[in-house]
Amino acid sequence: MTSLSLPWKTIVVALVLLHITSSSMKARASLSELDRISLLPGQPQVGFQQYSGYVTVDEKKQRALFYYFAEAEIDPASKPLVLWLNGGPGCSSLGVGAFSENGPFRPSGEVLVRNEHSWNREANMLYLETPIGVGFSYSTDTSSYEAVNDHITARDNLLFLQKWFEKFPQYKNRSLFITGESYAGHYVPQLAELMLQYKEYQFNLKGIALGNPVLEYTTDFNSRAEFFWSHGLISDSTYKMFTSVCNYSRYVSEYYRGSVSPICSRVMSQVSRETSKFVDKYDVTLDVCISSVFSQSKVLLPQQQVTEAIDVCVEDEIVNYLNRPDVQKALHARLVGVRQWAVCSNILDYQLLDVEIPTITIVGKLIKAGIPVLVYSGDQDSVIPLTGSRTLVHGLAEQLGLNTTVPYRVWFEGQQVGGWTQAYGNMLSFATIRGASHEAPFSQPERSLVLFRSFLEGRPLPEVF
Repeated sequence: MTSLSLPWKTIVVALVLLHITSSSMKARASLSELDRISLLPGQPQVGFQQYSGYVTVDEKKQRALFYYFAEAEIDPASKPLVLWLNGGPGCSSLGVGAFSENGPFRPSGEVLVRNEHSWNREANMLYLETPIGVGFSYSTDTSSYEAVNDHITARDNLLFLQKWFEKFPQYKNRSLFITGESYAGHYVPQLAELMLQYKEYQFNLKGIALGNPVLEYTTDFNSRAEFFWSHGLISDSTYKMFTSVCNYSRYVSEYYRGSVSPICSRVMSQVSRETSKFVDKYDVTLDVCISSVFSQSKVLLPQQQVTEAIDVCVEDEIVNYLNRPDVQKALHARLVGVRQWAVCSNILDYQLLDVEIPTITIVGKLIKAGIPVLVYSGDQDSVIPLTGSRTLVHGLAEQLGLNTTVPYRVWFEGQQVGGWTQAYGNMLSFATIRGASHEAPFSQPERSLVLFRSFLEGRPLPEVF
């Protein structure tokens, strides 16, 4: 009798386990369903799903990060997952990345219009407002906003991803790419490094892409002088002072330490006068009222240059839209500790001297670990110019012993030159986007989409039209 009962016990246990597993999967699925967006106010009809809401990364202090997720337009189950991070530090991936650059919609008055070159044509796009205190992300303990640094940001971003996969388990084993721009040149490599170190959880990380990134601030910042001079924005005499008496990295270090020397102040005042407040430093070719949402990089242009860089024409549309109560309700968002949503946080006290920490070394570690890296530059950006990024990428390739596999050449978008590119081995590549600003997907959406598609597919940029 005992021997006959064993199979039945096994079957019963199996059925119980199956029930528990099924219930657990349904519970996780219901978590994501709570975040499903039925329809954003003023949104045109689309065939893909959208989600947004919160992931709590610290229960005790109620520290919660806000995300917006747009599934791929066609066959999302076959497409990779891409995390996008904007910079600042302290500016919104929702307002800048999703609603200004490469998301599916852009505000236009009271409605949203389709972005025909949205990156969710190629991938499932996840936008994260990070760190705590940015946009709709919040903490009920205001001390969470004090002395935030790169280490805290990377840790929170890692926790976010872990917990987000609990809401969306179907994406846990999906190919994952991390992308971003500007100060995300810190956020992205530091997060990727943590992911590789975290042995308790396996992330299917397939590559990272960095747009106009801060990778080594001395090289990045000091390349501005040559960019200004070569584009006719400063005189020969000012260029000579800029490169000999007080370079930009010295000025930034002094500024953040609260002790700018008189000679640096004089040099930078002269640079500001000649470049003019009527030229947008983030895109030197566009009229100031047509350019992108540039306050995301306010930390990179200290003192009076901050306000000169803000594009009120576009930013006002985004700020107005995301502060509408009906929009916030549709997004499952709430304001905690602030009166309104802002493109860049005014409550966050970020450790700005972290800008001096080089992340190009982390990029090298990622490549050694088998993670492909793309660095790309909008070529009209004087804040993080292409010359600095190209120098850093080439230097890293030499250091790692990577041979050139794609010699420096043009690439095409349609019948026009999209930019220039060079590849080293099959792990490191550099590309420019012709005519693009600091926020390349905003100013050159078609070309940026071509670059993004090639990056995901792991193939060279188009050589012929």
